[in-house]
Amino acid sequence: MTKSPFRYFKTSPEVIQLGVLMYVRFPLSLRNVEDLLHERGIDVCHESVRLWADRFGTYFAHKIRKRRSESMRRSPQWRWHLDEVFVKIRGERHYLWRAVDHEGDVLVSLVTTSRAKVSASKCMRIAMKS
Repeated sequence: MTKSPFRYFKTSPEVIQLGVLMYVRFPLSLRNVEDLLHERGIDVCHESVRLWADRFGTYFAHKIRKRRSESMRRSPQWRWHLDEVFVKIRGERHYLWRAVDHEGDVLVSLVTTSRAKVSASKCMRIAMKS
């Protein structure tokens, strides 16, 4: 059983999610988010909202991205493309493989030293699993 990331907070996860999404999704300041939550009867400080955004911003972004990709995979219009670019790392040529969906979100990125069919198929296998 995985531990909840909200286990040390007195505030409910729904309130934390609402505060973070209001701050990240809309061009609101921390004090504006505090005022909007206060209008809903939730008394929090703007510093609490900042702490939540720093701590849970990537967590909520990952959940949203995962939920969106799962719903898009069921859609017949879902497509993704494999892109390969060479980059130099410490003076040596490497290949950056990226699987990108039709909305431009990067699904998988992989760096290899060779530009072989094996490298491309490895990136495709990882993309199919995720």
